[in-house]
Amino acid sequence: MKTTLKTNITVRDICDGFTYNELEGKWLFGLSGTLTIQPEYQRSYIYADGKRDVAVIASILKGYPLGLIYFNTVSPGQYEVLDGQQRITSIGRYMTGKFAVKDENGMEQYFSGIASDKQAKILETNLLIYECEWTESEIKEWFKTINIAWVPLNEQELLNAVFSGPFVTLGKSEFSNTQNSNIQKWGAYISWSALRQDFLACALDWVSHGSISDYMARHRTDTNITELKTYFSTVIDWVSGVFVDVEKEMCWLEWGRLYDEYHNTAYNPTKVSAEVRTLYGDTYVKYRKGIFEYILGGSIDTKLLEVRVFDDATKKAIYTTQSETAKAKSESNCPHCTMGHDANKSKIWVLADMDADHVSAWSKGGITDMSNCQMLCKTHNRAKGNR
Repeated sequence: MKTTLKTNITVRDICDGFTYNELEGKWLFGLSGTLTIQPEYQRSYIYADGKRDVAVIASILKGYPLGLIYFNTVSPGQYEVLDGQQRITSIGRYMTGKFAVKDENGMEQYFSGIASDKQAKILETNLLIYECEWTESEIKEWFKTINIAWVPLNEQELLNAVFSGPFVTLGKSEFSNTQNSNIQKWGAYISWSALRQDFLACALDWVSHGSISDYMARHRTDTNITELKTYFSTVIDWVSGVFVDVEKEMCWLEWGRLYDEYHNTAYNPTKVSAEVRTLYGDTYVKYRKGIFEYILGGSIDTKLLEVRVFDDATKKAIYTTQSETAKAKSESNCPHCTMGHDANKSKIWVLADMDADHVSAWSKGGITDMSNCQMLCKTHNRAKGNR
């Protein structure tokens, strides 16, 4: 490993020959074509939010340091950016008219419209750049330990760096391209960001059944991503086929796991839609995200819905009534225990050892109020289920 600090490279030098393509996945170039700003292992440009990109330019105009930038020497006279591509891209985009910054009067100004002295200040700003001569393994180890350009790499961005190659390049071009027309459809079920590699991470998670790193290692040199695209599309198509109505709670669900568990079961989309609407309108359902797995599983596991339970006042009132009646009859205050033949037949349980139960199960239309509440000993309540 060898590093050399360069202090004589200016913004003008870096942006000489700068090109920028709005389609993510396209490599960016500068330094008269000798610098690859976004090599394949780099994350996509994420500063185009009107805040961070503007902050880079504001820092230069105020004379603030931009921090160290790292180049890797690919071959004599040819470099690629290791750390600093977000900052460099922001500068190049400003100089090529991609966004404006506000001046001291609050007016939006593009680079071509600002005063000549401000243009000169930007162009002549010297950058602190380390030119590094590292092996591929050293670069990737470095990526695993450093925070890049003020925003830490997420897990998928790290994996892209570690397993960079044709497979990652193709995966990013498909799943990290904000111009992909499928993103709107994907966004109904995955509330993530293409730029932060989240759609790619999701696709890899589904196809690998959670073993992303192992899958990427095995497919690193693949020159196609057919399996990845096909599996991802299959899951999305299955979800949209079963649930014809899109609800906001459908984002972030484990659709890959649900597909694995339930895709061999036949569903009637019309009936599913009606059940979804019914459950959405049920005030007793506390957890709407659970509705979809509840339906897929045959509408049995009510724990997925966190159905509203009886409040403490109701429990105490029913317990008191049942206990007083039971004592008068010399029988248990658990209705199910009274039907037994052991010592519990006449046992009076304390409140802490009893659970509130729907006489008529909620899943069969029973309501959650005092008229449909009974107290059972914990053993019988847990054995009762939806009966």
